[in-house]
Amino acid sequence: MQLSYRKGIIMQIQEMRAYIRGLLDIDSSDISDDILNRFIGEGYDQIVYSEKRWPFYEAEDTFTTVNGTSDYDLESSSAVLTTNTNGLRDVAALRTDDHVLTYLGRDDGDIVYPLNSNSNGDVYYFSNWAEKIRLYPTPSSAQTIYVRGYKKPSSFGTGSADGTSPSDFPEPFHILFATYGVARAYEQQEDPGMAQQYYGIFARELDNLRARHIDVPTPQPLVLNQRNASRWRSQSIMPNRLRYSWE
Repeated sequence: MQLSYRKGIIMQIQEMRAYIRGLLDIDSSDISDDILNRFIGEGYDQIVYSEKRWPFYEAEDTFTTVNGTSDYDLESSSAVLTTNTNGLRDVAALRTDDHVLTYLGRDDGDIVYPLNSNSNGDVYYFSNWAEKIRLYPTPSSAQTIYVRGYKKPSSFGTGSADGTSPSDFPEPFHILFATYGVARAYEQQEDPGMAQQYYGIFARELDNLRARHIDVPTPQPLVLNQRNASRWRSQSIMPNRLRYSWE
């Protein structure tokens, strides 16, 4: 039996299994629901981790600094963030009410602001290491920090109940999870030729969707072979400099 789905239609996990079985003309006695769910989950993970910055994972949040505390866990499961209490997959930018924090490498930050110095004050810089954000200088009071980053993906595939869809992704991606599952099912059925064919379809369609969703915003000019090491420098007509601990 041949099944077809239009690109852009929502698919739930039991519909993905039916799509796979229809293409291979098999039933649950050939490949169980659990195994197909695992195959679909593999495809989901392939797409999730093929890009670090899918736009549909963009998230905004806030946290409040604590006097004398420089390190904050924003990426692992914690209660530091106001909304995304499971943490963020990656932190893109931090700001206060009146300025954007500049990113520093951990070594540079620790040289300029050694932890054994009394360098407390308003925060101007941050570094990111071992899933923790370090603020420089160490905050001297409670201060609201606004975070832009990328949330952690929801799990999908293994253990997903019927009626579940991959809610993190737009609908055009849904058929791709099933397509990857088709390739894996052909592998399981010892048909490497068809498996390779569907892997190729999966890869081409993923490239198309990546080009559609990973793009430079229209107001931002596309500049090749140029890099601003400092966000602050790119926004200011004045040259940037570090604020030293004794200032």
